[in-house]
Amino acid sequence: VKVGHAFEQFSYLGRAMGIVWDAAPKRMVVWSILVVVQGIVPVAPVYLTRLLVNRLVAAKAAGGSAESLVPVLIVAAAIAGILILGEVLQNATDWLRTALSEFVQDHISGLIHAKAVQVDMAFYDSSTYYDDLHRARTEAKTRPLALLDNGGSLARSGITLVGMVAVLLPYGLWLPLALVVGTAPALYAVFRFNRRYRAWWEKTTSDRRLAEYDDAILSHSAAAAELRLFDLGGYYSAAYQSLRRRLRGERLDLSHDQNLARLMAGMVGLVVSGVTMGYMAVRVMRGSVTLGDLALLYQAFNQGQGLLRSLLRNVGEIYGNSFFLADLFKFLALQPLVVDPPVPLRPSAIPLQEIRFRQVTFCYPGSAQAALQNFSLDVPAGRTVAIVGANGAGKSTLIKLLCRFYDPAVGSVELNGTDLRDLALADLRRRITILFQFPMTYFATAGQNIAMGDLGASPTDAQIEAAARAAGAHEFIVRLAEGYGTMLGRAFGDGTDLSGGEWQRIALARAFLRQAPIIVLDEPTSFMDSWAEAAWLQRFRELAQERTVLIITHRFTTARYADVIHVMDAGRIVESGSHDELVARAGRYAQSWAMQVAQIQGIPISEDAAKRAGKQGG
Repeated sequence: VKVGHAFEQFSYLGRAMGIVWDAAPKRMVVWSILVVVQGIVPVAPVYLTRLLVNRLVAAKAAGGSAESLVPVLIVAAAIAGILILGEVLQNATDWLRTALSEFVQDHISGLIHAKAVQVDMAFYDSSTYYDDLHRARTEAKTRPLALLDNGGSLARSGITLVGMVAVLLPYGLWLPLALVVGTAPALYAVFRFNRRYRAWWEKTTSDRRLAEYDDAILSHSAAAAELRLFDLGGYYSAAYQSLRRRLRGERLDLSHDQNLARLMAGMVGLVVSGVTMGYMAVRVMRGSVTLGDLALLYQAFNQGQGLLRSLLRNVGEIYGNSFFLADLFKFLALQPLVVDPPVPLRPSAIPLQEIRFRQVTFCYPGSAQAALQNFSLDVPAGRTVAIVGANGAGKSTLIKLLCRFYDPAVGSVELNGTDLRDLALADLRRRITILFQFPMTYFATAGQNIAMGDLGASPTDAQIEAAARAAGAHEFIVRLAEGYGTMLGRAFGDGTDLSGGEWQRIALARAFLRQAPIIVLDEPTSFMDSWAEAAWLQRFRELAQERTVLIITHRFTTARYADVIHVMDAGRIVESGSHDELVARAGRYAQSWAMQVAQIQGIPISEDAAKRAGKQGG
């Protein structure tokens, strides 16, 4: 074990204590006082044992009279009182430890949640981030409290050990030295195997996450249908068991080596203890020490050896736990790159918002291929613009850049002529409302699901209902058992599940609730049936009035309602115009339109036929 590295690891103890202090300062003060008292209390019975034995010997010499037994009973009562006090203190400490555990875990969860919300979306593109998050959320989440336990035990054992050494010193300096020699091998074993376990634990993070994934696939409702239809249960169960078998084997091999080393270290300690007690027994026979002295020495040395082993074990555990705390502090130290500017500009007071992408080049982290290359696009204020194109064309990337989930490597995204990087993130995002392609299905009431679109504004029931009507969700919500108060989803309580289209309309209502000047809709009707889509599209133009609307869609029946349609391919705009203009142009859009119409009508059509139909204007 490198000394410098060891000191670095122990430095985490202070930071861990700081976390505990922040979580529950008053309880930590009481806990510290109890630790000190508990460290002092065990010394008294050891010292009183010598007095008890010597008074018993004196009482026996006096014939065991009542008067001679009084001093014996006084000492025995004192020992009993101290032992009872020790039990009371231990119970109080255990209760306080439970309280600290709850406060610390909640506090650390809060720190992790705050950081997880703060970091850039780019972190989610890295498997390393998921490993860091996994380690921070699992072991590291409880390690500060473990360090508190270790630190408390270390302090308690240290105080008691000082008392035991004070008891042993009058009988020779070599006795405390023998204690150290007997426990040194245990210290080496603890340090060595803590490092080995840490290395194994870090190396297997991805494998343990994969095992959790396999377990979730086997038990989560989202996979239940395919799991049964395609008979995937055996496959995922076998994959889980195989992975767990390997991880279990490696963990047991580590445990075997660790326990063998502990056994050998314990044997060394027993030999040293036996030799020491044998020597003191000889001194008793020679009359240089009393029988009470031997009893005191046996207890003091035996307890001292146990205390020293406990102390060294706690040092080793502090060293081991600090490895895991490094993960927590590493995660908490992550800093986002998408941040507010030093002096944010105030957003334009103009109600209508013009969006411009100027020569934007952007690559996702870890990807060598540009999602957008020298991309330019104008979305006029107060107009509805649709973006259509094949999967992977870069359509959804536009939304992520507009919301500043990422910043472009080259070029800029502007709002009313102002670079988004010059605006405060909160100001920018308040001006945008979005229906994402795969919106969240929150396990909350129907009303709460919609209200999450603008919680900060504390929306009224009337506003929630208006948003639901605009999205076409009001009609089915009022048919639910408790209307807007119905719990949605079956994960908790007696919830009601919805169809994909109904969930999408709930998400639409959530987007409409926020009265933002910019509306972005990513595949807004993808889960709707044709009747629901037609009904919603009839209301759409009224909803879009005096707002800037950007629609990402594969459905040309939706796109045709836009003022301008842009066709994207491989990160660039290849066609632009209204629906009628693009159909008349007989290009890529017209070809795709002809194929979609034919599919709706149930008419088989080849690519060549689609091209000819496009040339004929559909």
